[in-house]
Amino acid sequence: MAFDYLTNVPLEKARQHYLDALIAAGLTARSETLPTLEAANRVTARAVYARISSPHYNACAMDGIALQASQTFGATETTPVRLPTGAYQWVNTGDPLPEGCDAVIMVEDVVQEEGAVVLYEAAVPWQNVRQIGEDISAGDMILPSFSVLTPAAIGALLEAGVLSVEVITQPMVGIIPTGNEIVPPTENPREGNIIESNSAIFSGMLQEWGCKVRVYPPVPDSAELIEAALSQALAECDAVVLNAGSSAGQKDYSVEAIRRVGEVVLHGIAIKPGKPAILAYAQSADDKRVQPILGLPGYPVSGILVLEQLFRSVIEQLTRRLAAKPQFIQAQITRRLTSSLKYHEFVRTRLGNVNGKIVAVPLNRGAGVVTSFVKADGIIHIPQNTEGYEAGELVNVQLVRDLDEINRTLVITGSHDPLLDEVTDILKSQCLESSVASSHVGSMGGIMAVKRGEAHLGGIHLLDEASGTYNIPYLRKYFPGGGVVLVECVQRTQGLMVSKGNPLGIKEFKDIVGKRYVNRQKGSGTRILCDFLARQEGLDTSLIPGYEREEYTHTAVAAAIAAGTADTGLGILSAARIYDLDFVPICEEQYDLLIAENAMSLEMVQRLLAVLRGEEFARRLTQMGGYTLHHPGEVRPWN
Repeated sequence: MAFDYLTNVPLEKARQHYLDALIAAGLTARSETLPTLEAANRVTARAVYARISSPHYNACAMDGIALQASQTFGATETTPVRLPTGAYQWVNTGDPLPEGCDAVIMVEDVVQEEGAVVLYEAAVPWQNVRQIGEDISAGDMILPSFSVLTPAAIGALLEAGVLSVEVITQPMVGIIPTGNEIVPPTENPREGNIIESNSAIFSGMLQEWGCKVRVYPPVPDSAELIEAALSQALAECDAVVLNAGSSAGQKDYSVEAIRRVGEVVLHGIAIKPGKPAILAYAQSADDKRVQPILGLPGYPVSGILVLEQLFRSVIEQLTRRLAAKPQFIQAQITRRLTSSLKYHEFVRTRLGNVNGKIVAVPLNRGAGVVTSFVKADGIIHIPQNTEGYEAGELVNVQLVRDLDEINRTLVITGSHDPLLDEVTDILKSQCLESSVASSHVGSMGGIMAVKRGEAHLGGIHLLDEASGTYNIPYLRKYFPGGGVVLVECVQRTQGLMVSKGNPLGIKEFKDIVGKRYVNRQKGSGTRILCDFLARQEGLDTSLIPGYEREEYTHTAVAAAIAAGTADTGLGILSAARIYDLDFVPICEEQYDLLIAENAMSLEMVQRLLAVLRGEEFARRLTQMGGYTLHHPGEVRPWN
């Protein structure tokens, strides 16, 4: 039975139904025979039996003398046995045991005298002798079916005289990218172009799972052209992944093309992201071989999740290589997560161990935000028919990174500055075990995260309007009882970022009136500064188009200006330089690190403080521009 699109089939039901349909149609793995020396990391297609014994002769296991053990009976420290030359033979490790001998005495236990040897300990029969078949006897099963041929297994097969082995054929999976807007990777894409990176992502995943991959040239949005590409791929591959066009838009032709070459089993899964996935198959005309077909949504995160959740079990059938079961842990979520009741939702998250508890900092949910997978330590599962979770609740998280690494991770939550990325890079270059998870939630978000025990430290730059000072008044307000340390980082220049050449002639803050503005999010230090400056200048923010448009980082503000969707925005000089923008300095501010007192003793925190004081950090800041170092890494008194 096939389900129609938008039937919202639950994930587990969809996965099992698709697999059952493929197996019922005759899905099976194929095999081939390879020289054993070329079969490393492949999977055996059937049980492998020894052709010869190992060792195949009685072998001396030590350097020493070979003899009849009975000649040494009675030898002790007080009654040694002397054997004349001719009563024994000198041997080396691996030599065949001489005829008439049944023991080897290691050279360290032999005392040589002229014309004789003296033994102070009796030997026992077959001492230090590797007898025929000690390791493997001819006819023994060395490996059962569907076993991975590890380096040790390859050695065992060769020892047992197995010079060729039948293994599961690595399935060839064809990947067909589609879309009129798709272009090859380039540094200078035109507006409207979408860089074709999905094939590289999916290829890497499939190769990791034991497949070979063939990527086809992009196909324009045409049902006939997509059908032709599918037919070609099915003639050359064991399975096909068709990327994009799986939804129900005007140019989404995938399901129509798939139906012309095969059978659609499911179209529409109750997962988010990834709902429009198409699960289908074809049968080759010649040998009726079943060929799975997967239609993926165009967004990379959707594609990754559909491959993991729905197609990996199919690949297991073709490779007979069982994937490791995902590991789940419970973590305390740092902010509220809402979810539709209709879907099983997957939310990427950063993880860290703060004061003995694992905290989860959710990342951007967008299906096109592939960097969220790069940064993710885990995936929060929000089951179907669940409304979500409140901040502070325990949630189930599927690990995508080793728990030991997560336990070593330094969690930084607060104001964004590119210097944190440079600190992370320096730490990693100095110690491979270093790991930093940073999230950009603004200065107030950083203060609250440290206060709630959800981060080791955070970057802050909060202006107190009453005193005109930075950071310290906020610490006195939110940490009256102490418990935190304020560490000096940098002074930095805040200013208005503008297009190259400053075409609108912006010279001071009040010039933003009437200009398309892009702001930082409420609670960030830059937004607090911006609102203060607007009040100080008596500006009516309703006359500033875009004043309520919010971005979470300085670089995102710079990117909007560089793209021409905004004329100006308040930010730091280093971000303006990244995007080759002009910069109108407005003021200097203090950017510090707020560190939980109980985190100061952590090795990673001490390494970070050493980086702040180091020459490499100073060199990079000079190159970035807009920073002044006074006493980096020093504790600033505040209470």
